[in-house]
Amino acid sequence: MAIAPAYEEHLPASPSWLNKGDNAWQLTAATLVGLQSMPGLVILYASIVKKKWAVNSAFMALYAFAAVLICWVLLCYRMAFGDKLLPFWGKGAPALGQKFLINQAKVPETTHHFKNGTVESKKSEPLFAMASLVYFQFTFAAITLILLAGSVLGRMNIRAWMAFVPLWLVFSYTVGAFSLWGGGFLYHWGVIDYSGGYVIHLSSGVAGFTAAYWVGPRLKSDRERFPPNNVLLMLAGAGLLWMGWSGFNGGAPYAANIDASIAVLNTNICAATSLLVWTSLDVIFFSKPSVVGAVQGMMTGLVCITPGAGLVQSWAAIVMGILSGSIPWMTMMILHKKSSLLQKVDDALGVFHTHAVAGLLGGLLTGLLAEPELCSLILPVSNSRGAFYGGSGGLQFLKQLVAAGFITGWNLVSTTLILLAIQFFIPLRMPEDQLEIGDDAVHGEEAYALWGDGEKYDPTRHGSSIVDKTSPSPYVNGARGLTIDL
Repeated sequence: MAIAPAYEEHLPASPSWLNKGDNAWQLTAATLVGLQSMPGLVILYASIVKKKWAVNSAFMALYAFAAVLICWVLLCYRMAFGDKLLPFWGKGAPALGQKFLINQAKVPETTHHFKNGTVESKKSEPLFAMASLVYFQFTFAAITLILLAGSVLGRMNIRAWMAFVPLWLVFSYTVGAFSLWGGGFLYHWGVIDYSGGYVIHLSSGVAGFTAAYWVGPRLKSDRERFPPNNVLLMLAGAGLLWMGWSGFNGGAPYAANIDASIAVLNTNICAATSLLVWTSLDVIFFSKPSVVGAVQGMMTGLVCITPGAGLVQSWAAIVMGILSGSIPWMTMMILHKKSSLLQKVDDALGVFHTHAVAGLLGGLLTGLLAEPELCSLILPVSNSRGAFYGGSGGLQFLKQLVAAGFITGWNLVSTTLILLAIQFFIPLRMPEDQLEIGDDAVHGEEAYALWGDGEKYDPTRHGSSIVDKTSPSPYVNGARGLTIDL
């Protein structure tokens, strides 16, 4: 029986090493992760902030997404996944040439050896083109910067943000990515970070908190009252974030295999459990279920499961969800109010709690709950396991602690140095007059400009000869931008 042309090998666009199923899933997973940022977090940020900051918050996310992509293909991909320059950094080079992008994907420094020098696990060579891997990893880099932005919404100078994004990508993100994923010293030591609990979430939480310290606080009035301007739209952004996480964790094995299936199921179990626990605590202590709180609980669950999504059993995902819905809740609702340091630093969306605390929690729980058989499906170091499974598990937990310390320290120092350098040329915080007005002063645009929002009725536009001579209210600013006639 003849084979359909679509499944024939050795065609110019379908070489023998290409697995079409893996390639299709990897591109789908990459697109899902991209949708988490664009439009997921763009919508979430625009709606969860005060109305006067909706445009600015959305634009910070939009700019980061575009800027990261260009920096990624020009230099940063190979700094994170290329040949080794230092034990924690790869050699930067463009990822733009045809000869590079159409070859089989590989991460050259991931060949793992036993102590005697023999090969324990071969280097990572997924069965799809390098172009698929470059794009997939870009979406991870982009969402890290966008998550970090949540700490400095409502006051960071947009020009300073535009300079910060490429610098932080080069000097901070690529270091964590190479160290843990690209064949750096933490990768070969056997630290587990399945899909970015440390590389993405601990990094963004620590760097965001550090940036919030150096940029300074919002206006006192904004800190005291910062209500969402559109709760329903916020839920739409949160929904894109949740559903997109299936690509986030499901794409980590670089294959459409059983480990991807486990990861996707565990991701959703943990998120749902965490949301329910967070909401229950809100009801118990505040007598009302909060929609914003439910979104925060969803977020902490998704973050917590990320470092071990394909490595823990599904009952463990429930345990992780219970802890991720309660411990970050306690740090945000109780510890934050009692700590003078946390009170001093204006972390606008609580990224420290939802990402740094939850990411650290997930990494440590993975060091306890990683199941040996599941670890053998994907990890380069044989006999990897969590501490609860005996053997080398105790050492694994220690490795998770050390890696968390390295990521925390590097992001604290690098973020500080980058912002201090930018401050020589660009003020980090907006001037007071812009802070008072918001989007209209910064961008010359406002989020909502419906007809009647401070405008007089113009009879000449509606075929009426009666002219309304009533003076406009001096207390309402005229709408800017698009006017919709109702």
